[in-house]
Amino acid sequence: MSTEPTSLPRGLLYTLALGTFAIGTESFMIAGLLPRIASDLAVTVTQAGLLVTVFALTYAIGGPLLAIFTSGWPRRTVLVGGMAAFALGNALAFASHDYLGLLIARVLLALTAGLYTPSANALASAIAPPAQRGRALAIVSGGLTIAIVAGVPLGTLLGTHLGWRATFGAVALLSAFAAVALAVGLPQSLGAGAPPVNLKARLDAARLPGVLPTLVVTLLWGTGTYAVLTYLAPYLKLVADMPAEGMSGVLLLWGVAAAVGLALGGRATDRFGSLNVVVPALLLLAASFYYLAAMAGFGHWPLGLMLPGVVLWGLATWGFYPAQQNSLVNRSGVALAPVVLSLNASFQYAGFSLGALAGGFTVAHASPGVVGWVGGSVEVLALVLVLVIERRQQARGLVVA
Repeated sequence: MSTEPTSLPRGLLYTLALGTFAIGTESFMIAGLLPRIASDLAVTVTQAGLLVTVFALTYAIGGPLLAIFTSGWPRRTVLVGGMAAFALGNALAFASHDYLGLLIARVLLALTAGLYTPSANALASAIAPPAQRGRALAIVSGGLTIAIVAGVPLGTLLGTHLGWRATFGAVALLSAFAAVALAVGLPQSLGAGAPPVNLKARLDAARLPGVLPTLVVTLLWGTGTYAVLTYLAPYLKLVADMPAEGMSGVLLLWGVAAAVGLALGGRATDRFGSLNVVVPALLLLAASFYYLAAMAGFGHWPLGLMLPGVVLWGLATWGFYPAQQNSLVNRSGVALAPVVLSLNASFQYAGFSLGALAGGFTVAHASPGVVGWVGGSVEVLALVLVLVIERRQQARGLVVA
């Protein structure tokens, strides 16, 4: 008798998404708090920026290592324990009174985020029917998108009025609530029957046909996106003369578009397959960046003319995400989903780091108006790689939906 799930367990998926919401809020909010942190801790803004760099690198390296270390643990233990430790990390950040203490807290936050998010996505792919896996991944990833839409603006507002520590304190409470919700909502037996995956099998997963090149696609997607996102504010100042206080509204619009794109991407993946979502998403993403770059090349414009590019960008970049995850799960199999999704998250954050560096280099040596050309060209490179992967798979007689 088949043991495959037959319906989408929305309650469990929304519980998992609560954890990604807490992680997304903490991960994205710190950029807006860096000047206040630098002033309060008597360090330069560049030194404060290392809090972001250390987080990204720790996430990228520590996530896969923790996935290996915890491979034999029950998934419920990993998720509840990871979220509880994430709450502790935020509490340590709240209590930090020097730079070193905050840096250590960010390392703990990165390690626990790098463990929780891929584990939640892997569990979502396992408990959902295969025909609805893309939708399940979109629900769990939706916590991150909602964090961009609501959590980050609220966290920034709180930090502005009550200080940056208050924001970490609020996320600590949110994370603790999420840990309790997971402890209550996730059955004791959830994932208990899944055999642990040994280290050799996990290393072999990256050598499966198409897996490593697909991870490189994720790297390029993240690089192009963050080359533009990191310097969106100076771009809008240059092209539309937008004041700094208007940035929250633009990010809110981008986040709403991202939420819509994520939901549409999940449904479209279930209906049309991963490839038929990844290709148009990357194409539209490149087009949105080229649109913004082209506008910068023709002088000053009203902000309203920039917004279509921002909306298309949000739709495309997060419409890509569930399809890409589903493609990796299909290539590796559900049993190896934890390691490939952990690797995917690592490549994603490595791309974010490279994108910020590429954007910074572009702004320093050219202009914020040029970052769109850089981001769009990287997305085109990602699209070309996707088509090369697909052609090689077809030549081998392998078709991945």
